[in-house]
Amino acid sequence: MPRNRRPQDREEKREEIIAAAQRLLIADGFESASTGRIAKSAGVTVNTIYWYFQDKDELLIAVLDRILAEALATYTQIDGLSLNERLLWVVDQLEQLHGLVNTVHARVATSPAIDAWHAGFHHLADALFADNLRAAGVAETDLAATSAIGTFVIEGLLTHRRDDAEKRAVIDLLVRSLTAASARPGPN
Repeated sequence: MPRNRRPQDREEKREEIIAAAQRLLIADGFESASTGRIAKSAGVTVNTIYWYFQDKDELLIAVLDRILAEALATYTQIDGLSLNERLLWVVDQLEQLHGLVNTVHARVATSPAIDAWHAGFHHLADALFADNLRAAGVAETDLAATSAIGTFVIEGLLTHRRDDAEKRAVIDLLVRSLTAASARPGPN
C-alpha cells in the first residue's frame, strides 16, 4: 500500500494552487490556462481546485489579490519617491501584467465577481492617488476629477504603449498639470 503524502494545511495547499495559477495566467493568459493545466502545475486534481475555489473567476480573483498585496507592500517601500516616480512604477507594474489587465477588463462584462473586484481595485487606486494628490497640494474639491484624469492617462499608457522616455514625459506633464491646475484660482 502506498504511503500517504504528508498532511498539508488547507491554506498552504490553497496558496500552492494560487501560485500555480498565477504563473500560468501571466505566462499563457486566462483562456490558455485551463483548470486542468493549473491543477497539474499545482500537483492536484481539478476537483481539488473546486474544493478551494467556486470557479475559475474566483481563482483569478485570488491571484489578483495576491499580486495586489505584493504590489502594495512594495508601494509602501517607495513612499519616499516623487509622485512622478511612483506613477511610473505603477505603469511599469501594470505593463508587466498586461495580459491580466486585459483579462479583467474583458471579464467585467460577464462576471459579477470580476466586476466587483475591478470596482474595488479602482476605488483603492483612486484613494491612493487622491492621497498623493492631496499631499501635492491639490484642493479637496478637485481630488475626484484630478484622480480620474490620472487614471485615464495611466490606462491610456497601458493601451498605447510608449517607450520609457515618452512615458516619463507624459507622467511628468500629468503631475505638473494636475498640481499646477489646483494652485490656480478658479473662475468666478
